[in-house]
Amino acid sequence: MTTIFRRKAIAVGFAALALTLAGGGIAVAQPAAQAPVEAAQPAVRQPGSGSQPAVTPAEARRARAALAQGPSALATTPGTVASAVVIGGTLLRGSPEAVSATRYGPGQYQVLFNYNVSQKTYVATIGSADPSNVPPGGEISVAPRLQTPNAVFVQTRNSSGTPADRPFHLVVAN
Repeated sequence: MTTIFRRKAIAVGFAALALTLAGGGIAVAQPAAQAPVEAAQPAVRQPGSGSQPAVTPAEARRARAALAQGPSALATTPGTVASAVVIGGTLLRGSPEAVSATRYGPGQYQVLFNYNVSQKTYVATIGSADPSNVPPGGEISVAPRLQTPNAVFVQTRNSSGTPADRPFHLVVAN
């Protein structure tokens, strides 16, 4: 009786070893998985895939001029925030550090500040300027603006994910 169990145990061991080796060979033969599009740098993305518009020479001059203004002493103090309320690509109100807003196309905006915000924390939400209205539904994304250290890029979409103009509130925390 013990020899039967021994033979079965040896057979099961060889089968497990064979399956392990065969499975490892299959895994090695498979091509490496590619990184998702979101993991790629925005500058490397293909046009039309949600990438940021190129910075024009005029925008680069405006960004340098805003940096030359310089922020208030409070703006660079840790724990303080700069804010902006943007409707239709227009800076409606915000902290003194918010200089301007630019609309590039449906749902694409740049908010310019008078100090370097490239290493700060950004928080944005779909909003409204009217205190008694509920803002429209939608989605919002925020990222550092490419090649402009004192600007933030904001992208708004409707609830189905299509780029759409939405009013928004932006906070940059130091």
